[in-house]
Amino acid sequence: MIRPLLAALLALTLSAGAAQAQAPTPGRGTISAEEMELQRALQGGRIEGRVSIPDRRAANLIQPQGKAWRDFHNSTLTWVGGVAILGVLGALAAFFFGRGRIPIAGGASGRTIRRFNLLERANHWMVASTFIILGLSGLNLTFGRHLLLPLAGPEAFAALSAWGKLAHNFLAFPFTLGIVVMLLLWARDNIPDRRDVEWLKMGGGFIGRGHPVAGRFNAGQKGVFWLTVIGDGVVAASGYMLIFPFALTDIAGMQLAHMIHGILAVLMVAAMLAHIYIGSIGMEGAAGAMGSGQVDYNWAKEHHGLWVEQVGRGHKQAAAPGARAASGD
Repeated sequence: MIRPLLAALLALTLSAGAAQAQAPTPGRGTISAEEMELQRALQGGRIEGRVSIPDRRAANLIQPQGKAWRDFHNSTLTWVGGVAILGVLGALAAFFFGRGRIPIAGGASGRTIRRFNLLERANHWMVASTFIILGLSGLNLTFGRHLLLPLAGPEAFAALSAWGKLAHNFLAFPFTLGIVVMLLLWARDNIPDRRDVEWLKMGGGFIGRGHPVAGRFNAGQKGVFWLTVIGDGVVAASGYMLIFPFALTDIAGMQLAHMIHGILAVLMVAAMLAHIYIGSIGMEGAAGAMGSGQVDYNWAKEHHGLWVEQVGRGHKQAAAPGARAASGD
């Protein structure tokens, strides 16, 4: 009877001593064996538990690389997006107030020539409208908590974000379709050539005087085209990896896809602000190209003289004032 009691007392004494040895002592900075094991696991890359379901990914408890992703989402992306978008807006405002709206040098002729047909305009507006909704709903994920939440309140912000998420996911499909159609329609006319070098040297007519010779698309428009096709293509591809999680990659791949998606998306928004500016208030005569499809004849000759010559040789599309262009839609 005495021996079992002595053995139990000895075991309690040893366990208490071990616990005291493991407990951190003020000023000594000691850590327990459990903490040392945790540190070793973190250095190994992840901490996993045990699960009874087939999906082993569910056993992943802590993934240290997630801290880098979290820092990117909460800090880096916010700064990059803010600087890019506000920087472009500031540059456009300075250009507008310094240079003003770019006029048609010879004035409007009153005659029109068809620049884009119905299919081209419809596809352009499908891409543009979906891009705007995708951009706004995506920016809400980055800036909404800081800008909209204090103004709208938690309930309205939550509802807006939920609808924005649905729109973001579903509109990705028509947006991608539009990018593919755009590539098929305009790739041939956007192949770079030697005239583009001269266009760039002359600043495209935006800086100084004179307008460099250009075909259907000038060097600036070609740059926007390939930026849109390639940049938005990568944004769409990385976005699909997030819409269909773990279909093609693991958690590390998804974190990388999100970083690429976020950075490219905010840069594309900034770039498209410049594109919208030039096609609307920045240049006289440009808006009609994607509106009615018709542009003033003098504007076309000034900015795309070679293309006007090609069109003139093949079809007489110039129409008298107030009349419908010969080719129509």
